Amino acid sequence: MNLTLDNPTTVAAPFGDRFAHVARLDLPGGALLMLSGQVGVDDAGAVVAPGDVRTQSERIFELIGALLAAHGATFADVLHVRTFLTDLGDLAGYADVRNRHFGQTRPASTTVEVSRLFLDGAVLEVEVTAAVTTA
Repeated sequence: MNLTLDNPTTVAAPFGDRFAHVARLDLPGGALLMLSGQVGVDDAGAVVAPGDVRTQSERIFELIGALLAAHGATFADVLHVRTFLTDLGDLAGYADVRNRHFGQTRPASTTVEVSRLFLDGAVLEVEVTAAVTTA
């Protein structure tokens, strides 16, 4: 087994370089990817559309897609999605965006409501676990 912690250049570095965007565990025939929670921020780290679940969801899935691609994976490789919403009333808006990105592939999922996130104006955070096969 080989563990790599990675911050692909296709996505802005995490806040203060305090963590890795991706933990990759290489295994025989493939790899397990665990992505850190992503929030809807621009490349400078500012929250996009504060309070707007749909716009933030779009940005989050854009970031997740880039992180997956950097490791040879796609949304079809996602095993589990964990979502933290500040208001479960926003679930329908988030689900619309999420379902568009996953299509008919519906990974295992956990969604919880939290009192707040670490950035003012952020209304959700999403983390995923994916498995990718290697040649």
